[in-house]
Amino acid sequence: MSTEPDAAPRLLAGGNPQIPKGDGDAPVQAYIAAMPGWKRDLGRRLDALVERTVPGVQKAMRWNNPLYGVAGRGYFLSYRCFTRYVKVTFFRGASLEPLPPVAFKDPEARAIDIHEDDELDEEQLASWIAQAAERPGWTP
Repeated sequence: MSTEPDAAPRLLAGGNPQIPKGDGDAPVQAYIAAMPGWKRDLGRRLDALVERTVPGVQKAMRWNNPLYGVAGRGYFLSYRCFTRYVKVTFFRGASLEPLPPVAFKDPEARAIDIHEDDELDEEQLASWIAQAAERPGWTP
C-alpha cells in the first residue's frame, strides 16, 4: 500500500483539469483546486458568486466541467479552462438579458470568456446567474 499522496489531477488541452464525474461540492472543489494559475482564483470567485446568488445550488462534475443547477430544474451553468481564458456557459443563455456575448452552435446556449486581465463584472454575472437559475435547465 502506498503512502504517497494522490497525484494532482492531469491537465487536459488548454489546462482544463481532469476530475472524475461526481455529485456535490467535493468534486467541484477538487476541480477549482486544480485550475492552473490565475484561473484558480477566478474559479473560487465564480463558485462563491453562484452560491451567494442561488442558495441551495446543486453541484456536479460532468465531462471535466463543474455544473451548477437547481433541484427539479436541471443545470443552468458550467465553466471550463482554456489556454487563455475561462469560458462560463449558460445552457439557456439565449433567454438572458442582456445577452451574454459568446454564441454557440446550440442556439439556446450563450457564454462569456473571462481572460486574466479582464475586470470581472460580478453584478452582471450575478444577474445572469439569477436569471438562468429561474429557467428550466439542462439535464444530461
